[in-house]
Amino acid sequence: MKGEVVIVRSGGDIASGVIQKLHRTGFRVLVLEIEKPTSIRRTVCFSEAVYDGKMEIEGITSVLVKNIVEIYHAWANDYVPVIVDPKGEYIEKFKPIAVVDAIIAKRNTGMHKDLAPITIGMGPGFTAGDDCSVVIESNRGHNMGRLIFEGSAEPNTGMPGNIAGYTTERVLKSPDDGIITLEHNIGDTVKIGDVIACVNGQSINSKIDGIVRGLIREETYVTRGFKIGDIDPRIEQLKNCYTISDKARAIGGAVLEAILIEIEKIKNL
Repeated sequence: MKGEVVIVRSGGDIASGVIQKLHRTGFRVLVLEIEKPTSIRRTVCFSEAVYDGKMEIEGITSVLVKNIVEIYHAWANDYVPVIVDPKGEYIEKFKPIAVVDAIIAKRNTGMHKDLAPITIGMGPGFTAGDDCSVVIESNRGHNMGRLIFEGSAEPNTGMPGNIAGYTTERVLKSPDDGIITLEHNIGDTVKIGDVIACVNGQSINSKIDGIVRGLIREETYVTRGFKIGDIDPRIEQLKNCYTISDKARAIGGAVLEAILIEIEKIKNL
């Protein structure tokens, strides 16, 4: 069986880059999720195991588990266990070497330094040296993936990443509170004006030509202004819908680096 236990809060698309790096380098990863994850890039989210029982991304399989016995069974079979535990109760049960908050909620939703010997926060909302050991810069640009040992990440800009000159135009948001119905799926090619989804009879239309890279699960309850999907203008890069993103890989590598650095510090105490 693999080595030290690392608990990752969230199995979303950025978190999945972290999970991949840690799993491949020999850590036993346990993913904590909420009861109904609202992932957008579902085809590259280990959290989808919550709905489907298992999820495979680039040769790594996550499985939904319900107790400690099933967690150990998953590890024994080289799977990544995912358990519904929004309160983080399994942190105390396993006492992992590290806890990684990969929710990217732009705020601290319960991270503190006493959770584990190593605590890592991703993006805004955390202060290294205060509520966690290390903060990982999540904002795109020159500093993305930088390790911050004192202080905080850059504030939330509210601006989506630039892809082929498009930023806010790529993002699909709900026009109302209600249950969403889908007219397209991830990987579909769409044109400007195409109806991607509907909420309460109100359509959500694509503002650009491209492919549907992310789209929330059918029949999810959403609120007005909630991000429900995104369009990638690079029609020729369909495979990107099914592989971990450059951002997730960069941040995943940064988390791995941070954990290894902090482990060496512990050894030298």
